Amino acid sequence: MLSGRLCSRRWCDLLKEKNQVESVESRREFYKNVLRLILPLAVQNLINVGVSAADVIMLGKVGETVLSGASLAGQVPFVLNLLFFGLTSGACVLTAQYWGKQDVPMIEKVLGLTLKIAFCVSAIFSLLGMFIPGYLMRIFTSDQEVIREGVRYLRVVSVSFLFTGITMSYLNIMRSVERVFISTIVYFISLCLNIVFNALFIFGFATIPAMGIVGAALATVLARGVELLLVLFYAFFWNHSVRIRWSCIGAGSHDPVLLKDFIHYSVPVTLNELMWGGGYSANAAIIGHLGQAAVAASSVAQVVRQLAMVIALGIANAAAIMIGKTIGAGEEKKAVLYSKRLIGMSALAGVSGMSLILILIPVITHFLHLTENANEYLVFMLFVMSYYMLAQSFNTTFVVGIFRGGGDTRFGLFIDVSTMWGCSIILGALAAFVWKLPVRAVYVLLMSDELFKIPLCIYRYRSKKWLTNVTRS
Repeated sequence: MLSGRLCSRRWCDLLKEKNQVESVESRREFYKNVLRLILPLAVQNLINVGVSAADVIMLGKVGETVLSGASLAGQVPFVLNLLFFGLTSGACVLTAQYWGKQDVPMIEKVLGLTLKIAFCVSAIFSLLGMFIPGYLMRIFTSDQEVIREGVRYLRVVSVSFLFTGITMSYLNIMRSVERVFISTIVYFISLCLNIVFNALFIFGFATIPAMGIVGAALATVLARGVELLLVLFYAFFWNHSVRIRWSCIGAGSHDPVLLKDFIHYSVPVTLNELMWGGGYSANAAIIGHLGQAAVAASSVAQVVRQLAMVIALGIANAAAIMIGKTIGAGEEKKAVLYSKRLIGMSALAGVSGMSLILILIPVITHFLHLTENANEYLVFMLFVMSYYMLAQSFNTTFVVGIFRGGGDTRFGLFIDVSTMWGCSIILGALAAFVWKLPVRAVYVLLMSDELFKIPLCIYRYRSKKWLTNVTRS
């Protein structure tokens, strides 16, 4: 009897606690705010996918070898972008929570430190792409024709790495302080220019000669250059809320306390993104040794997956902003309530993305000019991608959104090392090189990591170890 009363009282307390949180901001207001973030973030993701899709579609018309070369060479900027994303995601753990406290000077210090590190990293990758592209290509394939085309692409496109470091770092941090529309505008202009330049330089027009894969690389460089100019104009002449200050970038800008916090939260996220991206590159390397048909089909399947994930990624990025801002403002109970709603939204986005992939299969296979073997691989890979992205949608909201927004930056590193490197990559490599299994079996094993992640993410979420205020008074 007593236990029943205690349970009843506890239940009433929980309901009262929930109602108190709900009264701060209505459910309708929450969805209004989250959609205000998700929509432009999703458009940005769609635009970024559009750039990759433009290369795949146009180079696919040139030839399978050219498409494979550009796809594998693209693993280098892919890893670099993951470095930038990891670096800025760690920085955004700090900036989102300081934004909740409205501590703009600290945000400007984090921005300056991030830009400084990003430029140094991009310079290193640019030099590697210019001077040793052949060594980089041999990591992913042994096909000499594919290597030759990839080298031609890398030598040109590596110039754009210097632009991307500054642009991506600045725009990602602006997202964390709810300045999301500037990214949409910049990337939309870049997409339009990239498509136009691709058409001009890949196929040629009037006095412009057809340059094939080199033309695709040149188009990327020009589009990224315009991105940088737009960002610099916005930063110095338009944005008066959070400024780029030389005092936060120059030699005398060292803040030991901030640097310690930055390293504490950025290093695990950067390593996490590297391990995750390295896992995708390892997958590409394994598939790269299975033949041109498998590489071409996989490159198309990856672009389709990215297209289907645009809403889910928007939800994950919005979750990081909202959870971080709410915790920084000292409203932990509201952060828990928000996280539950965001998980539900990610599940809905995952089902929608899975349906989209299945619907697009006949359209994609009809439009692209692939060999019969590559076309058969593509149909199978898209089916695998349909359930893969459903699991990825769910996991990304946990790891990239809720956990990072709450200051839990180390769990993602653990989960990717354990499920990718400890399971799917090892199994895929054994299947390809030791057991000599068919391409389809290898692909299923390589794409199994997201399934392993689901129970681990749920366990971590329920523990509430991700709920941490990282700001300093």
